[in-house]
Amino acid sequence: MNISKLPAPARFLGGLSLAALGGIAFVLAFPPYEIWPLAFFGFVPVLVAQHRIMPAKYSSLASGFGIGIWLQGYLGPVFAPIGTYMVWLPLAAFLLSVLVDRGDRAFNCATGYRWFIISGVMFWAAIEMIRLFIPIAGTWAFIAYPLYRQLWLIQPAGIFGIIGTGMLVMLINYILALLVISWLDHKWLPEPADKGKPASPVDPGLARRWATAGGIITAGWIALSLILLNSNADSPTVRVAAIQPSVSPIVSINRGEPMDKIYERMVEQTLDAADQGAKFIVWPEAALNWDPQEDDRLKLAEIARETGSFLTIGYVVSMGEAGFLNEATVIDPGGSYLGVFGKDHPVVFGGETSLSRGTYPVYDTSIGRLATIICYDLDYTDTTRKMAIQGAQLIGVPSNDWSSIADKHYTHVVFRAVENRVAMVKADGSYNSAIVDPFGRILELAVYPEGGEATLVADVQIGSGHGTINTRLGDWIGWLALGGLVFFSFGGKWLERAGKEK
Repeated sequence: MNISKLPAPARFLGGLSLAALGGIAFVLAFPPYEIWPLAFFGFVPVLVAQHRIMPAKYSSLASGFGIGIWLQGYLGPVFAPIGTYMVWLPLAAFLLSVLVDRGDRAFNCATGYRWFIISGVMFWAAIEMIRLFIPIAGTWAFIAYPLYRQLWLIQPAGIFGIIGTGMLVMLINYILALLVISWLDHKWLPEPADKGKPASPVDPGLARRWATAGGIITAGWIALSLILLNSNADSPTVRVAAIQPSVSPIVSINRGEPMDKIYERMVEQTLDAADQGAKFIVWPEAALNWDPQEDDRLKLAEIARETGSFLTIGYVVSMGEAGFLNEATVIDPGGSYLGVFGKDHPVVFGGETSLSRGTYPVYDTSIGRLATIICYDLDYTDTTRKMAIQGAQLIGVPSNDWSSIADKHYTHVVFRAVENRVAMVKADGSYNSAIVDPFGRILELAVYPEGGEATLVADVQIGSGHGTINTRLGDWIGWLALGGLVFFSFGGKWLERAGKEK
Protein backbone atom coordinates (compact mmCIF):
# COMPACT_ATOMS: atom_id res chain seq x y z
CA MET A 1 0.00 0.00 0.00
CA ASN A 2 1.26 3.49 -0.87
CA ILE A 3 0.71 5.91 1.99
CA SER A 4 0.25 8.77 -0.49
CA LYS A 5 -2.98 7.10 -1.66
CA LEU A 6 -4.64 7.79 1.67
CA PRO A 7 -7.10 10.72 1.63
CA ALA A 8 -5.41 14.07 2.27
CA PRO A 9 -7.75 14.99 5.16
CA ALA A 10 -6.89 11.74 6.92
CA ARG A 11 -3.17 12.38 6.50
CA PHE A 12 -3.49 15.93 7.79
CA LEU A 13 -5.56 14.85 10.77
CA GLY A 14 -3.30 11.92 11.54
CA GLY A 15 -0.12 13.94 11.15
CA LEU A 16 -1.26 16.86 13.28
CA SER A 17 -2.63 14.49 15.92
CA LEU A 18 0.72 12.73 16.17
CA ALA A 19 2.53 16.07 16.32
CA ALA A 20 0.20 17.24 19.09
CA LEU A 21 0.88 14.01 20.98
CA GLY A 22 4.60 14.69 20.79
CA GLY A 23 4.18 18.28 21.95
CA ILE A 24 2.09 17.16 24.93
CA ALA A 25 4.69 14.51 25.80
CA PHE A 26 7.38 17.20 25.97
CA VAL A 27 5.17 19.36 28.19
CA LEU A 28 4.70 16.44 30.58
CA ALA A 29 8.46 15.78 30.68
CA PHE A 30 9.11 19.19 32.28
CA PRO A 31 8.15 20.45 35.73
CA PRO A 32 5.65 20.53 37.30
CA TYR A 33 4.69 17.13 35.76
CA GLU A 34 8.24 15.74 35.69
CA ILE A 35 7.61 12.57 33.67
CA TRP A 36 11.20 12.95 32.56
CA PRO A 37 11.57 9.76 30.43
CA LEU A 38 9.15 11.33 27.94
CA ALA A 39 11.94 13.71 26.94
CA PHE A 40 13.75 10.78 25.27
CA PHE A 41 10.92 9.81 22.95
CA GLY A 42 8.41 12.66 23.00
CA PHE A 43 9.66 14.01 19.68
CA VAL A 44 9.31 10.67 17.90
CA PRO A 45 5.62 11.16 16.96
CA VAL A 46 6.45 14.61 15.59
CA LEU A 47 9.23 13.25 13.36
CA VAL A 48 7.12 10.34 12.14
CA ALA A 49 4.28 12.70 11.30
CA GLN A 50 6.66 15.08 9.52
CA HIS A 51 8.51 12.46 7.48
CA ARG A 52 5.82 9.90 6.72
CA ILE A 53 2.24 10.85 7.61
CA MET A 54 1.80 14.44 6.44
CA PRO A 55 1.75 15.16 2.68
CA ALA A 56 5.32 15.99 1.70
CA LYS A 57 4.47 19.53 0.60
CA TYR A 58 3.13 20.38 4.06
CA SER A 59 5.39 18.17 6.16
CA SER A 60 6.94 21.03 8.14
CA LEU A 61 3.52 21.79 9.61
CA ALA A 62 3.98 18.71 11.79
CA SER A 63 7.21 19.90 13.40
CA GLY A 64 5.85 23.43 13.76
CA PHE A 65 2.64 22.17 15.32
CA GLY A 66 4.41 19.85 17.77
CA ILE A 67 6.93 22.48 18.87
CA GLY A 68 4.22 25.14 19.10
CA ILE A 69 2.05 22.98 21.38
CA TRP A 70 5.04 22.08 23.54
CA LEU A 71 6.13 25.69 24.03
CA GLN A 72 2.57 26.88 24.56
CA GLY A 73 2.11 24.24 27.25
CA TYR A 74 5.42 25.05 28.92
CA LEU A 75 6.02 28.76 28.31
CA GLY A 76 2.41 29.88 27.92
CA PRO A 77 1.66 29.79 31.66
CA VAL A 78 5.09 31.29 32.40
CA PHE A 79 4.52 34.50 30.48
CA ALA A 80 0.76 34.83 30.71
CA PRO A 81 0.94 36.87 33.95
CA ILE A 82 3.39 39.31 32.35
CA GLY A 83 1.18 40.08 29.39
CA THR A 84 3.97 41.33 27.11
CA TYR A 85 4.93 40.22 23.62
CA MET A 86 6.53 37.15 25.26
CA VAL A 87 3.13 35.44 25.15
CA TRP A 88 3.59 35.15 21.37
CA LEU A 89 6.79 33.11 21.62
CA PRO A 90 5.09 29.74 20.96
CA LEU A 91 3.45 31.13 17.82
CA ALA A 92 6.78 32.57 16.69
CA ALA A 93 8.43 29.18 17.27
CA PHE A 94 5.68 27.49 15.24
CA LEU A 95 6.16 29.82 12.29
CA LEU A 96 9.96 29.60 12.43
CA SER A 97 9.88 25.81 12.57
CA VAL A 98 7.51 25.62 9.61
CA LEU A 99 9.83 27.86 7.62
CA VAL A 100 13.12 26.20 8.62
CA ASP A 101 11.90 22.61 8.14
CA ARG A 102 10.28 23.12 4.73
CA GLY A 103 13.03 21.29 2.86
CA ASP A 104 13.99 18.82 5.56
CA ARG A 105 11.90 15.89 4.31
CA ALA A 106 12.96 16.34 0.69
CA PHE A 107 16.62 16.51 1.74
CA ASN A 108 16.41 13.28 3.74
CA CYS A 109 14.53 11.49 0.98
CA ALA A 110 17.21 12.54 -1.52
CA THR A 111 20.01 11.36 0.76
CA GLY A 112 18.39 8.11 1.86
CA TYR A 113 18.08 9.36 5.44
CA ARG A 114 21.82 8.88 5.92
CA TRP A 115 22.06 12.38 7.46
CA PHE A 116 18.72 12.33 9.23
CA ILE A 117 20.09 11.87 12.74
CA ILE A 118 23.26 13.95 12.46
CA SER A 119 21.56 16.91 10.81
CA GLY A 120 18.54 16.75 13.12
CA VAL A 121 20.56 16.68 16.33
CA MET A 122 22.92 19.38 15.03
CA PHE A 123 20.02 21.66 14.09
CA TRP A 124 18.38 21.23 17.47
CA ALA A 125 21.60 22.00 19.37
CA ALA A 126 22.38 24.94 17.08
CA ILE A 127 18.97 26.49 17.77
CA GLU A 128 19.59 26.15 21.51
CA MET A 129 22.98 27.82 21.03
CA ILE A 130 21.46 30.68 19.04
CA ARG A 131 18.96 31.28 21.81
CA LEU A 132 21.83 32.09 24.18
CA PHE A 133 22.51 35.21 22.11
CA ILE A 134 18.91 36.44 22.46
CA PRO A 135 18.18 38.62 25.53
CA ILE A 136 14.59 37.37 25.82
CA ALA A 137 15.28 33.64 25.39
CA GLY A 138 18.16 32.09 27.32
CA THR A 139 17.98 28.43 28.25
CA TRP A 140 14.26 28.32 28.99
CA ALA A 141 12.74 25.04 27.75
CA PHE A 142 16.14 23.53 26.89
CA ILE A 143 15.39 19.87 26.38
CA ALA A 144 17.85 18.68 29.07
CA TYR A 145 16.05 20.40 31.95
CA PRO A 146 13.62 17.51 32.63
CA LEU A 147 16.68 15.52 33.76
CA TYR A 148 17.59 17.90 36.58
CA ARG A 149 16.97 15.30 39.31
CA GLN A 150 18.76 12.48 37.45
CA LEU A 151 22.21 13.04 38.93
CA TRP A 152 23.40 9.71 37.52
CA LEU A 153 22.78 11.05 34.03
CA ILE A 154 23.66 14.77 33.96
CA GLN A 155 27.25 14.89 35.24
CA PRO A 156 28.80 15.09 31.74
CA ALA A 157 27.24 18.57 31.55
CA GLY A 158 30.52 19.57 33.21
CA ILE A 159 32.18 18.64 29.90
CA PHE A 160 29.52 19.10 27.23
CA GLY A 161 27.28 21.66 28.92
CA ILE A 162 23.51 21.66 28.90
CA ILE A 163 23.48 21.80 25.09
CA GLY A 164 25.56 18.62 24.87
CA THR A 165 23.26 16.92 27.37
CA GLY A 166 20.31 17.93 25.21
CA MET A 167 22.05 16.44 22.18
CA LEU A 168 22.03 13.03 23.89
CA VAL A 169 18.29 13.40 24.52
CA MET A 170 17.60 14.30 20.90
CA LEU A 171 19.96 11.64 19.57
CA ILE A 172 17.76 9.00 21.21
CA ASN A 173 14.61 10.68 19.85
CA TYR A 174 15.96 10.70 16.30
CA ILE A 175 17.22 7.11 16.45
CA LEU A 176 13.86 5.87 17.68
CA ALA A 177 12.13 7.89 14.98
CA LEU A 178 14.39 6.36 12.29
CA LEU A 179 13.54 2.88 13.54
CA VAL A 180 9.82 3.63 13.38
CA ILE A 181 10.12 5.19 9.91
CA SER A 182 12.09 2.17 8.66
CA TRP A 183 9.43 -0.18 10.05
CA LEU A 184 6.62 1.85 8.46
CA ASP A 185 8.42 1.88 5.11
CA HIS A 186 8.28 -1.88 5.00
CA LYS A 187 4.61 -1.94 5.95
CA TRP A 188 3.51 0.96 3.76
CA LEU A 189 5.26 2.17 0.65
CA PRO A 190 6.40 5.74 1.41
CA GLU A 191 5.35 8.69 -0.67
CA PRO A 192 7.60 9.21 -3.74
CA ALA A 193 10.10 12.02 -3.28
CA ASP A 194 9.73 13.17 -6.90
CA LYS A 195 6.94 12.67 -9.42
CA GLY A 196 7.55 9.69 -11.66
CA LYS A 197 10.25 8.26 -9.39
CA PRO A 198 9.60 5.30 -7.11
CA ALA A 199 9.69 5.69 -3.37
CA SER A 200 12.87 4.66 -1.52
CA PRO A 201 12.26 3.04 1.87
CA VAL A 202 14.73 3.68 4.67
CA ASP A 203 17.36 0.96 4.80
CA PRO A 204 16.68 -1.20 7.90
CA GLY A 205 20.41 -1.80 8.19
CA LEU A 206 20.99 1.94 8.53
CA ALA A 207 18.42 2.11 11.33
CA ARG A 208 19.95 -0.89 13.11
CA ARG A 209 23.46 0.55 12.88
CA TRP A 210 22.28 3.82 14.37
CA ALA A 211 20.46 1.96 17.14
CA THR A 212 23.69 0.12 17.98
CA ALA A 213 25.71 3.33 17.92
CA GLY A 214 23.12 5.08 20.06
CA GLY A 215 23.21 2.29 22.61
CA ILE A 216 27.01 2.48 22.83
CA ILE A 217 26.97 6.29 23.15
CA THR A 218 24.29 6.20 25.84
CA ALA A 219 26.07 3.49 27.82
CA GLY A 220 29.34 5.42 27.61
CA TRP A 221 27.59 8.62 28.70
CA ILE A 222 26.03 6.92 31.74
CA ALA A 223 29.33 5.31 32.71
CA LEU A 224 31.11 8.68 32.48
CA SER A 225 28.35 10.32 34.50
CA LEU A 226 28.61 7.75 37.28
CA ILE A 227 32.39 8.14 37.42
CA LEU A 228 32.08 11.92 37.68
CA LEU A 229 29.33 11.67 40.29
CA ASN A 230 31.56 9.57 42.51
CA SER A 231 34.68 11.71 42.13
CA ASN A 232 34.06 14.07 45.04
CA ALA A 233 36.28 17.11 45.11
CA ASP A 234 38.56 17.61 48.12
CA SER A 235 36.85 20.81 49.24
CA PRO A 236 35.39 21.91 52.57
CA THR A 237 31.76 22.04 53.64
CA VAL A 238 30.08 25.31 54.59
CA ARG A 239 26.73 25.84 56.29
CA VAL A 240 24.70 28.22 54.14
CA ALA A 241 21.24 29.76 54.20
CA ALA A 242 18.65 31.27 51.86
CA ILE A 243 16.20 33.84 53.22
CA GLN A 244 12.83 33.81 51.45
CA PRO A 245 10.26 36.30 52.79
CA SER A 246 6.52 35.65 52.67
CA VAL A 247 6.02 38.47 50.16
CA SER A 248 8.39 39.98 47.62
CA PRO A 249 10.04 43.12 49.03
CA ILE A 250 10.31 44.87 45.66
CA VAL A 251 6.69 44.11 44.80
CA SER A 252 5.60 45.49 48.16
CA ILE A 253 7.75 48.58 47.61
CA ASN A 254 6.23 49.17 44.19
CA ARG A 255 2.75 48.92 45.71
CA GLY A 256 3.65 51.50 48.33
CA GLU A 257 3.10 49.05 51.17
CA PRO A 258 4.83 49.55 54.54
CA MET A 259 8.07 47.61 54.76
CA ASP A 260 8.97 47.69 58.46
CA LYS A 261 7.45 44.31 59.35
CA ILE A 262 8.85 42.63 56.23
CA TYR A 263 12.40 43.79 57.02
CA GLU A 264 11.98 42.99 60.70
CA ARG A 265 11.01 39.44 59.81
CA MET A 266 13.86 39.03 57.30
CA VAL A 267 16.33 40.12 59.97
CA GLU A 268 14.77 37.56 62.35
CA GLN A 269 15.14 34.87 59.68
CA THR A 270 18.78 35.87 59.20
CA LEU A 271 19.53 35.68 62.92
CA ASP A 272 17.76 32.32 63.12
CA ALA A 273 19.88 30.98 60.23
CA ALA A 274 23.02 32.28 61.93
CA ASP A 275 21.98 30.61 65.22
CA GLN A 276 21.82 27.36 63.22
CA GLY A 277 25.44 27.95 62.20
CA ALA A 278 25.01 29.46 58.73
CA LYS A 279 28.13 31.31 57.61
CA PHE A 280 26.89 32.39 54.15
CA ILE A 281 23.41 33.91 54.11
CA VAL A 282 21.68 35.13 50.95
CA TRP A 283 18.82 37.66 50.69
CA PRO A 284 16.59 38.01 47.60
CA GLU A 285 17.06 40.20 44.57
CA ALA A 286 15.93 43.80 45.13
CA ALA A 287 15.38 43.17 48.82
CA LEU A 288 16.22 46.85 49.33
CA ASN A 289 15.45 49.86 47.15
CA TRP A 290 18.53 51.69 48.36
CA ASP A 291 22.27 50.99 48.43
CA PRO A 292 23.15 49.52 51.85
CA GLN A 293 26.74 50.66 51.40
CA GLU A 294 25.54 54.27 51.53
CA ASP A 295 22.65 53.85 53.95
CA ASP A 296 22.81 50.90 56.33
CA ARG A 297 19.47 51.62 57.98
CA LEU A 298 18.90 47.92 58.71
CA LYS A 299 22.32 47.64 60.39
CA LEU A 300 23.31 44.76 58.13
CA ALA A 301 27.04 45.30 58.73
CA GLU A 302 26.41 45.03 62.45
CA ILE A 303 24.43 41.82 61.93
CA ALA A 304 27.32 40.37 59.92
CA ARG A 305 29.74 41.25 62.72
CA GLU A 306 27.51 39.87 65.48
CA THR A 307 26.78 36.60 63.69
CA GLY A 308 30.22 36.11 62.13
CA SER A 309 28.59 35.39 58.78
CA PHE A 310 28.85 36.60 55.21
CA LEU A 311 25.65 38.33 54.07
CA THR A 312 24.71 38.59 50.39
CA ILE A 313 22.21 41.39 49.83
CA GLY A 314 20.37 42.24 46.63
CA TYR A 315 19.20 45.80 46.04
CA VAL A 316 17.84 48.07 43.31
CA VAL A 317 18.46 51.80 43.00
CA SER A 318 16.61 54.02 40.57
CA MET A 319 18.86 56.34 38.57
CA GLY A 320 15.99 58.30 37.07
CA GLU A 321 15.67 58.32 33.31
CA ALA A 322 19.00 56.48 32.95
CA GLY A 323 17.52 53.28 34.39
CA PHE A 324 18.28 51.10 37.40
CA LEU A 325 21.19 49.66 39.31
CA ASN A 326 20.33 46.05 40.07
CA GLU A 327 23.16 44.84 42.25
CA ALA A 328 24.28 42.40 44.92
CA THR A 329 26.93 43.00 47.54
CA VAL A 330 28.62 40.74 50.09
CA ILE A 331 29.24 41.89 53.66
CA ASP A 332 32.00 40.02 55.50
CA PRO A 333 32.04 39.14 59.25
CA GLY A 334 34.07 42.27 59.88
CA GLY A 335 31.24 44.44 58.56
CA SER A 336 33.10 45.38 55.37
CA TYR A 337 31.48 45.41 51.93
CA LEU A 338 33.57 43.22 49.65
CA GLY A 339 32.32 44.54 46.32
CA VAL A 340 29.41 44.89 43.93
CA PHE A 341 28.04 42.70 41.16
CA GLY A 342 25.67 44.24 38.63
CA LYS A 343 23.03 41.94 37.13
CA ASP A 344 24.45 40.59 33.88
CA HIS A 345 21.18 39.71 32.10
CA PRO A 346 18.36 42.14 32.94
CA VAL A 347 14.83 41.05 32.09
CA VAL A 348 14.47 43.34 29.10
CA PHE A 349 10.98 42.13 28.21
CA GLY A 350 9.92 43.39 31.65
CA GLY A 351 11.48 46.79 31.08
CA GLU A 352 14.41 46.08 33.39
CA THR A 353 17.83 47.68 33.08
CA SER A 354 21.13 47.05 34.83
CA LEU A 355 23.45 50.02 34.50
CA SER A 356 26.42 48.44 36.31
CA ARG A 357 26.49 45.13 34.44
CA GLY A 358 29.75 43.81 33.01
CA THR A 359 31.94 43.19 36.05
CA TYR A 360 32.37 39.78 37.68
CA PRO A 361 33.95 40.04 41.15
CA VAL A 362 35.02 36.93 43.05
CA TYR A 363 35.92 37.32 46.72
CA ASP A 364 38.66 35.29 48.41
CA THR A 365 37.39 34.68 51.96
CA SER A 366 37.92 32.45 54.97
CA ILE A 367 35.10 30.10 53.87
CA GLY A 368 36.11 29.91 50.20
CA ARG A 369 35.96 31.97 47.04
CA LEU A 370 32.55 33.62 46.93
CA ALA A 371 30.63 35.24 44.09
CA THR A 372 27.13 36.39 43.25
CA ILE A 373 24.87 36.38 40.22
CA ILE A 374 21.27 37.64 40.07
CA CYS A 375 18.09 35.83 39.00
CA TYR A 376 17.87 35.92 35.17
CA ASP A 377 21.64 35.33 35.02
CA LEU A 378 20.71 31.72 35.89
CA ASP A 379 18.99 31.37 32.54
CA TYR A 380 22.22 31.89 30.59
CA THR A 381 25.34 29.76 30.74
CA ASP A 382 27.94 32.52 30.61
CA THR A 383 27.59 34.44 33.90
CA THR A 384 28.13 31.50 36.25
CA ARG A 385 30.97 30.35 34.02
CA LYS A 386 32.69 33.76 34.26
CA MET A 387 32.64 33.44 38.03
CA ALA A 388 33.83 29.82 38.03
CA ILE A 389 36.72 30.53 35.69
CA GLN A 390 38.01 32.98 38.32
CA GLY A 391 37.89 30.23 40.93
CA ALA A 392 34.46 30.78 42.50
CA GLN A 393 33.45 27.90 44.76
CA LEU A 394 30.19 29.15 46.29
CA ILE A 395 27.77 31.46 44.47
CA GLY A 396 24.87 33.36 46.00
CA VAL A 397 21.89 33.90 43.72
CA PRO A 398 19.44 36.59 44.86
CA SER A 399 16.30 36.27 42.73
CA ASN A 400 12.83 37.76 42.41
CA ASP A 401 10.67 35.33 40.45
CA TRP A 402 6.95 35.37 39.82
CA SER A 403 4.32 32.77 40.64
CA SER A 404 4.18 30.89 37.34
CA ILE A 405 7.90 30.06 37.28
CA ALA A 406 8.12 28.90 40.90
CA ASP A 407 8.05 25.23 39.89
CA LYS A 408 10.60 25.67 37.08
CA HIS A 409 13.30 28.24 37.75
CA TYR A 410 15.23 26.37 40.43
CA THR A 411 15.95 23.60 37.90
CA HIS A 412 18.29 26.03 36.16
CA VAL A 413 20.42 26.24 39.32
CA VAL A 414 21.09 22.51 39.09
CA PHE A 415 22.63 22.72 35.62
CA ARG A 416 24.66 25.87 36.31
CA ALA A 417 26.13 24.09 39.36
CA VAL A 418 26.97 20.87 37.47
CA GLU A 419 28.33 22.71 34.43
CA ASN A 420 30.90 24.51 36.60
CA ARG A 421 31.18 22.33 39.75
CA VAL A 422 30.16 25.15 42.09
CA ALA A 423 27.74 25.23 45.01
CA MET A 424 24.84 27.67 44.65
CA VAL A 425 22.37 29.28 47.06
CA LYS A 426 19.25 30.76 45.44
CA ALA A 427 17.19 33.04 47.69
CA ASP A 428 13.95 34.22 46.12
CA GLY A 429 11.58 37.07 46.89
CA SER A 430 8.75 34.73 47.74
CA TYR A 431 8.39 31.75 45.41
CA ASN A 432 11.32 29.34 45.05
CA SER A 433 14.63 29.08 46.88
CA ALA A 434 17.17 26.27 46.74
CA ILE A 435 20.55 25.13 48.00
CA VAL A 436 22.43 23.01 45.44
CA ASP A 437 25.81 21.31 45.68
CA PRO A 438 28.42 21.11 42.87
CA PHE A 439 26.96 17.80 41.63
CA GLY A 440 23.44 19.15 41.32
CA ARG A 441 22.04 17.68 44.54
CA ILE A 442 19.17 19.79 45.81
CA LEU A 443 19.92 19.87 49.54
CA GLU A 444 17.07 22.20 50.49
CA LEU A 445 14.16 23.50 48.45
CA ALA A 446 11.15 25.74 49.04
CA VAL A 447 8.64 26.09 46.21
CA TYR A 448 5.48 28.10 46.88
CA PRO A 449 3.62 29.12 43.70
CA GLU A 450 1.31 31.26 45.82
CA GLY A 451 4.19 32.77 47.76
CA GLY A 452 5.48 31.82 51.19
CA GLU A 453 8.20 32.28 53.75
CA ALA A 454 11.17 29.91 54.06
CA THR A 455 14.51 29.85 55.83
CA LEU A 456 16.66 27.22 54.17
CA VAL A 457 19.79 26.02 55.96
CA ALA A 458 22.12 23.26 54.79
CA ASP A 459 25.72 22.06 54.89
CA VAL A 460 27.01 22.17 51.34
CA GLN A 461 30.33 21.08 49.92
CA ILE A 462 31.74 23.97 47.96
CA GLY A 463 33.39 23.60 44.57
CA SER A 464 37.05 22.87 44.06
CA GLY A 465 37.64 26.28 42.50
CA HIS A 466 39.08 24.69 39.36
CA GLY A 467 35.87 24.65 37.33
CA THR A 468 35.34 22.07 34.60
CA ILE A 469 36.13 21.54 30.94
CA ASN A 470 32.87 23.32 30.22
CA THR A 471 34.03 26.21 32.40
CA ARG A 472 37.24 26.58 30.41
CA LEU A 473 35.87 25.93 26.91
CA GLY A 474 32.44 27.49 27.30
CA ASP A 475 29.59 26.35 25.07
CA TRP A 476 32.00 24.60 22.72
CA ILE A 477 29.55 21.88 21.76
CA GLY A 478 27.06 24.58 20.80
CA TRP A 479 29.63 26.20 18.53
CA LEU A 480 30.25 22.83 16.86
CA ALA A 481 26.51 22.50 16.33
CA LEU A 482 26.42 25.95 14.77
CA GLY A 483 29.15 24.77 12.40
CA GLY A 484 26.98 21.76 11.53
CA LEU A 485 24.03 24.06 10.91
CA VAL A 486 26.09 26.10 8.46
CA PHE A 487 27.37 22.97 6.73
CA PHE A 488 23.93 21.43 6.20
CA SER A 489 22.41 24.77 5.24
CA PHE A 490 24.93 25.46 2.49
CA GLY A 491 26.12 21.95 1.68
CA GLY A 492 22.73 20.27 1.64
CA LYS A 493 22.32 20.51 -2.14
CA TRP A 494 25.71 18.91 -2.67
CA LEU A 495 24.75 16.04 -0.34
CA GLU A 496 21.43 15.66 -2.21
CA ARG A 497 23.20 15.40 -5.57
CA ALA A 498 25.64 12.87 -4.16
CA GLY A 499 22.75 10.86 -2.72
CA LYS A 500 20.81 10.84 -6.00
CA GLU A 501 23.90 9.76 -7.93
CA LYS A 502 24.44 6.92 -5.51
